[in-house]
Amino acid sequence: MDSLPYLKRLGFDRAPSPSIEALRALQRAHLERVPFENASVLRGEPIVPKAANLVAKIVEGGRGGFCFELNGAFAWLLRELGFDVAMMPGRFWSGSGLGPPNEHLALRVMLDGEPWLVDVGAGYSFLEPLKLVVGPVQDDPTGRFRLSLAPAEPDAIDVEWQHGDGLWRPHYRFEDRSVGLDAFVEVCEHLRSSPDSPFTRGWICARALDDGWATLDGSHLVVTRDASRLDEILEGEALDAALEDWFGVSAG
Repeated sequence: MDSLPYLKRLGFDRAPSPSIEALRALQRAHLERVPFENASVLRGEPIVPKAANLVAKIVEGGRGGFCFELNGAFAWLLRELGFDVAMMPGRFWSGSGLGPPNEHLALRVMLDGEPWLVDVGAGYSFLEPLKLVVGPVQDDPTGRFRLSLAPAEPDAIDVEWQHGDGLWRPHYRFEDRSVGLDAFVEVCEHLRSSPDSPFTRGWICARALDDGWATLDGSHLVVTRDASRLDEILEGEALDAALEDWFGVSAG
């Protein structure tokens, strides 16, 4: 596979050399141009977590996907560009606690001996790579984040996000160890097909904007841009139009 068509999808005319500046630009471009979306799940389309399939969906299909697809493809691209990349298993926090093992795929990139947490598959999340170091508060265009050791799990780290009320809340947990795409096959199929999966119940979409975010949860669209906020419940043609306009996805 050739990396140039992928780079062109992200707005790059040529391959950048590995650096933290390039990594920041690549992550942000990916979040802005390749949406988090679950159209394949809702349409009953197969999702095969293999690099060739994932890259083809993004490049040839002009689509997005969910975490296994987005971070799986991005890991391939970064390796093609010369970055040192590892895939790591993770779990999201929700109102009922942590999700099942391996329900999220995050990336670790090593640059000059320093590890970075990279993620283009978490939906509404941090825009730029975070230093993979426990403790310090890290400012990001989306907000303030920090990494904390997970209680009773010595190899796990929590990504915490400071919310508008000033409180720190867990975003997701990951294990700082390298795994292959095959580690996610079973849970990917469960999330794709199970009636218990949040992805089978309605639209879940997110895309970064140059000055904010657009998210869709079911029929609830929220678009934040600088100090403005659009908050709407959409149905029918209005929902179809929002899917196309904000996330480049056809409802059919």
